[in-house]
Order: sequence, then C-alpha cells, then structure tokens
Amino acid sequence: MKGLVRDARLLGEALRDAGYEVVFTNGCFDILHRGHVELLRFARGLGDVLVVGLNTDESVRRLKGPERPINRLEDRAALLLSLRWVDFVVPFSEDTPENLIRALKPHVLVKGGDYRLEDIVGAEFVLSYGGRVEIFKYLPGYSTTSLIDRLKRQS
Repeated sequence: MKGLVRDARLLGEALRDAGYEVVFTNGCFDILHRGHVELLRFARGLGDVLVVGLNTDESVRRLKGPERPINRLEDRAALLLSLRWVDFVVPFSEDTPENLIRALKPHVLVKGGDYRLEDIVGAEFVLSYGGRVEIFKYLPGYSTTSLIDRLKRQS
C-alpha cells in the first residue's frame, strides 16, 4: 500500500473505513535531508498510515522563490515514496494544506518546527473532531534553505 494519490477525500475515507489511524504531515521536501527523514519517521510512529502532503512546483516557487524547487514534483514524490515510513503522497497547489487536511481528515496532524498549536494550519479542524496535533522539533542545522546556502557559498 503505497503511492501518489490525487484525491485526498477518497483516500481518507478508504483508510478510515479500513480502520487505519491516518497520520498527515506536509512540506516542500525539495532536497531530502536528515531533518526530513527524522520528521517522517516520527510521524509514521504515531499511527498506521502516513500521508504526506507535497507542495506542487508552482506552490514551492511562490513560497520559496523563483529558483525553487530544485527537484520537480515527480522526483520529490518518488524519493518520499521510497522511504519505508511514507505510505502515500498527495500533491497540493495551495500555499497551505488547509483544504487537503479538510479533505483527508487525518487522526493525527504532525508539523515540524517551533510552532505553537494555534499557529498550525488545520490544527483547529483536526482537534474539532477528536484528532490530535503533534509538533516535531527540528534538528538544529537541517533545512533545505541552509543546505542550498551552504552549497552556494562553496561554489
């Protein structure tokens, strides 16, 4: 059970109907690094199935700038799906995953970083039906932006 899925609502319904506890996280995952892997491992440990919302190329450009993404959506999705912790990848084109979270209706929403619960997109919705929100503390020194900056300085 693995794959790239376009319809989050149908996926969420099928997984919930089958009795799986669905965990969701999201991001650009432009250049996969240890911080990403640790987040995904943490998230997968919180339920039965991990669904990753993946920003489309256009969405990444709006959020990160005209030189991003480094890797195309198809490549980023393939890398994520190659990890044993990731079950499904669902692309989304909006700047936030709010609509995707509402369609999927996960049991657990995971966000990486130093967020406060009230600042996490979709948290209020997930909590409203009895779901939970977990925050994974980033590993210091691991970010795609800092990796790209370091590579630019070395060239």
